[in-house]
Amino acid sequence: MLVALALLTGATVAPARAQSTVAEGQKLAFDRGKGNCLTCHVIKGGDLPGTIGPELKDLRAKYPDRNELVAIIFDETKRNPQTMMPPFGRNRILTEQEINAIVDFLQTL
Repeated sequence: MLVALALLTGATVAPARAQSTVAEGQKLAFDRGKGNCLTCHVIKGGDLPGTIGPELKDLRAKYPDRNELVAIIFDETKRNPQTMMPPFGRNRILTEQEINAIVDFLQTL
């Protein structure tokens, strides 16, 4: 019985944690001083978006391997040396945890 209770408790914590990382990712993506994604991208729910980068939608379908999206945010210059996108991870603008939270959010769009 104790094992079953522990499993049920863990099952309810995981979705809550996932929701909190999505919320944190959205906060970072919309934060003009941190992630600043809205400077270049249109994102549903964001105010005053830029148009330099592509609209961020259907990203789970475009990047089924979430690691590809993580790599793009970490340092898009590895894939596209001509990009205007800052290397958020390489330049330590965002931590690995923050990048993962943003990817969690982007995959909900």
